[in-house]
Amino acid sequence: MTDTIIFHNPKCGTSRNTLALIRNAGIEPRVVAYLEAPPTRDELVQLIRDCGLSVREVLRSKGEVYDALQLDDPKWSDDQLIDFMVAHPILINRPIVVTPKGTRLCRPSELVLDILTQAQTGPFTKEDGEVVIDAQGRRVK
Repeated sequence: MTDTIIFHNPKCGTSRNTLALIRNAGIEPRVVAYLEAPPTRDELVQLIRDCGLSVREVLRSKGEVYDALQLDDPKWSDDQLIDFMVAHPILINRPIVVTPKGTRLCRPSELVLDILTQAQTGPFTKEDGEVVIDAQGRRVK
């Protein structure tokens, strides 16, 4: 069983790049398709706490659900926002990665490099053409 978990949305380029960086380190993570199998309320609260972020920082502020619920209104408490994320997992920003070295919302995707337990094994270029890891497996930026 792997000790690396990614809460992943395969339709998201940042999530795909993050997963690819994990695999480029020779790690096969447990991939949680959180839109199909969302975290429980308690799990989500723990993930947010472990990321060291506010609830609003983990709330995805793009899309129809966010707009329809008018979640930009400051009237919503953290508890209410968490309830919305549990009811509508698309509101959970992604990808969130958990490793023995920490938990991180990996936006941009290269933030995952700070919490991986193994070094990159070779070059890596994001889907948009941005080089992140050079031929020697070193971080470019």
